[in-house]
Amino acid sequence: MFHDRDIPVIDADQIAREVVEPDSPALSEIAATFGQTMLQPDGTLNRRKLGQHVFNDEDELAKLNAITSPAIHKAVKKRVAAYRRKRTPLVVFDAPTLFEGDYAYDVDVIMVVALDTATQLARLMARDKMSETDARSRINSQLPLAEKVNVADIVVDNSGPIDKTKAQVVKWLNKMQLV
Repeated sequence: MFHDRDIPVIDADQIAREVVEPDSPALSEIAATFGQTMLQPDGTLNRRKLGQHVFNDEDELAKLNAITSPAIHKAVKKRVAAYRRKRTPLVVFDAPTLFEGDYAYDVDVIMVVALDTATQLARLMARDKMSETDARSRINSQLPLAEKVNVADIVVDNSGPIDKTKAQVVKWLNKMQLV
């Protein structure tokens, strides 16, 4: 929706993928910490295998975050600085782990997209083609949605049709005079 309105989006998940590309320091450290079995034969990260490992163990997830978070933070700050230099009026930082990654203090407005657990689970399983067990582990590794909603400046209900979700965002953009 934001792209359609020429509003730049910094995608934390995309940056997280970029910082673990082959030959990156983060990928080398992941292999050293969790074993070479976390790499595919072509040298790329086996994200599914690593996810199954870390999302079932808080200590292992903390180890992974200690490796990737500094690189992700650096990349995000670099992109934000570039938009600031251009005086871009609105930049969206799409970060599912905004709070867990300690980014919440770096943003002006927190928008939480909320939906019921069953729908969240079903969508995650369909999008990432993962089992229910893996999807639940991923969801449970994050701050509970209710806690995110409590600190949000705006909450968008995403449990219904996409048109209703879009209407809520457009209403907020209009209120903020950003479209």
